[in-house]
Amino acid sequence: MQVSTLTKALLATTLLGGTAAFAQDVTLTIESWRNDDLTLWQDKIIPAFEAANPGIKVQFTPSAPAEYNAVLNSKLDAGSAGDLITCRPFDASLALYEAGHLADLSDLEGMANFSDVAKSAWQTDDGSATFCMPMASVIHGFIYNKDAFAELGLEVPETEAEFFAVLDKIKEDGTYIPMAMGTNDQWEAATMGYNNIGPNYWKGEEGRLALIAGEQKLTDEPWVAPYRQLAKWGAYLGDGYEAQTYPDSQNIFTLGRAAIYPAGSWEISGFNNLVEFEMGAFKPPVEAAGDTCYISDHTDIAVGMNTKTEHPEAARTFLDWVGSEEFAKLYANALPGFFSLSEHTVEMEDPLAQEFVSWRDQCESTIRSTYQILSRGTPNLENETWNASVAVIRGNESAEEAGARLQEGLSSWYAPQQ
Repeated sequence: MQVSTLTKALLATTLLGGTAAFAQDVTLTIESWRNDDLTLWQDKIIPAFEAANPGIKVQFTPSAPAEYNAVLNSKLDAGSAGDLITCRPFDASLALYEAGHLADLSDLEGMANFSDVAKSAWQTDDGSATFCMPMASVIHGFIYNKDAFAELGLEVPETEAEFFAVLDKIKEDGTYIPMAMGTNDQWEAATMGYNNIGPNYWKGEEGRLALIAGEQKLTDEPWVAPYRQLAKWGAYLGDGYEAQTYPDSQNIFTLGRAAIYPAGSWEISGFNNLVEFEMGAFKPPVEAAGDTCYISDHTDIAVGMNTKTEHPEAARTFLDWVGSEEFAKLYANALPGFFSLSEHTVEMEDPLAQEFVSWRDQCESTIRSTYQILSRGTPNLENETWNASVAVIRGNESAEEAGARLQEGLSSWYAPQQ
């Protein structure tokens, strides 16, 4: 049978069209530990990307936070991990890069939108390779019940003395637990306690980098003093705080039973849906009026590319979009309390998020003291800081004893501290 020239042309066009459509029909899978923002990705972030990038589909497939590292590592070893890997800061992600699981993304255009500090959490120690596109940071401070403060005639404290005067008044009145924080899960005492108030003592990056360099020790006053403050906290945490879990503390505050919650900004979106009172926030009080303030503005989350992905160009397209102004505005406002690390101007809509992020203009920013380099050995300084913070709050260890124990552990394996 003769096939006409027109039919041949139509067939060729159909085949070419089908090939082009097939070539563009790519699905990217994202691994993440943030299973609480699944609907945000499904309803807002992914539709925005797919609308701008027809032919690339995205699936967000999170694991439970506590299981993420183990699940991800097993998938990577089996060759079944997703195309895009959500990155924790510093050493956990650096280990994935060094094992060959994460690609070097230094040449992506979107990287130009981030400062060296923003990228440092996902770089090699010498800064020669950046392997995850930064997404957001979280800021530490204290969330408080504005209704309770108004009822008791309390002013927001700015100094350490004012902070404890406020706690004394709340305790004396008896209507509210002064602060909602437990020590059962341990990490809260370090994350919302020690690394929340500590930067004001060790002067943020100045002290953190001096510790890494071996120029300061954990037995020095700037590192012992925060424990001395934590030792006073136990009197204000309410009956049974020793057995109180992290979710217990969240419930105690959101139900209006406590006046203050030592916090991270990551709580904002969850608390907004639970509280029936107005919330405010105050930054960690300084030692004396007029002192420079320091905040933990911690690089928290980024996303990288699995070196084994079958769709590297599509993955790089997505990663460049994560570095864009569109993503920065979308993510920061859809998930208030997770603040963009990009140099784009992002106006926050949530009033509590506005309060937290305003501290960047008032204070010097730093990150958690244990996250870079200092927790690579055994004993792990991050985990040791958890149990030391708990021991001091419970009165089982003095501030000086905690500092000496942590210093002994660090100097046992870390050369600059020997």
